[in-house]
Amino acid sequence: MSEPVLAAVVVTYNRLAQLQITIERLLAEPVDHLVVVDNGSNDGSREWLWSLHDPRLTLIEPKENGGGAMGFEIGMKAAVDRFDPDWLVIMDDDARPRAGTLARFKAAVPEADAVAGAVFYPGGGLVEMNRPWVNPFASARSFWKALTGGRGGFHVSDAAYAPEAGQSAIDGASFVGLFLSRRAVELAGYPDGRLFIYGDDVLYTLSLAKRGGRTLFDPALVFDHDCAQAAPGEIWRPLWKTYYLHRNRWFVYRLAAGPVLFWPLMALMVPKWFWNARRLQGEERVIYRRLLKLALSDAWKGQRHRPHAQILALAAG
Repeated sequence: MSEPVLAAVVVTYNRLAQLQITIERLLAEPVDHLVVVDNGSNDGSREWLWSLHDPRLTLIEPKENGGGAMGFEIGMKAAVDRFDPDWLVIMDDDARPRAGTLARFKAAVPEADAVAGAVFYPGGGLVEMNRPWVNPFASARSFWKALTGGRGGFHVSDAAYAPEAGQSAIDGASFVGLFLSRRAVELAGYPDGRLFIYGDDVLYTLSLAKRGGRTLFDPALVFDHDCAQAAPGEIWRPLWKTYYLHRNRWFVYRLAAGPVLFWPLMALMVPKWFWNARRLQGEERVIYRRLLKLALSDAWKGQRHRPHAQILALAAG
């Protein structure tokens, strides 16, 4: 049996130093196609990409910066339409597979619709925001585990990252080191580019699970993510991120919890989000609350396409 055709999709914006490491790492792997979506970089990223002459590389330059969500939607569509690969593997510009990961995947493709790799910091340690999870609302057992175990009750354990642990079933993962089969795209379509940033990966993988897709976590497929991470409860900066973080969380919770449990859940979460404003002072507190109110209003109405320029203006005070 021949090896599957694998296309990598990377979204980038003004992170040339990170992008160079990622692209060079990917081109050293047995990837058949590499689609890079540049969201309007002005730091030399485009010029550097143009200077590359590897026939596997395709550069997509959207007319406007639609954020990571639109970048992944555009990139995945381009990869499927142009190359019809058996599998996609997607990642941010500051994330990349460790040597041998893609070869290992192609040599023994798991029997699944999607596969999430294990994501670590380059210097070691698990990247929490890339830890795969199961839907805590999917069953009484999973709900009880989340209720009694908190975040650890519905995310894969540290022990599951051991190479000898083998593959385990999950409901969702991030867009860092995520392999998607042709069937996964047929089931779930493409990410919702209107979300701009945050939650697009959660919604996509959860939608795949709800449509019958089978997703596995494979600790043998290792990726590095050279990123910073906010501590629990920390205000994400710049403050304009407040809008997308909370609006998109509403959509995530709605899909995960379903129509009955969603409202009790939000009755707990919304006061907590407003309470977080106490971490800010003066004008920043006003801006945070303004953005949060708009996020909740838009989420209530199902509004997913507010121009980013409006959000930036509101965040400017």
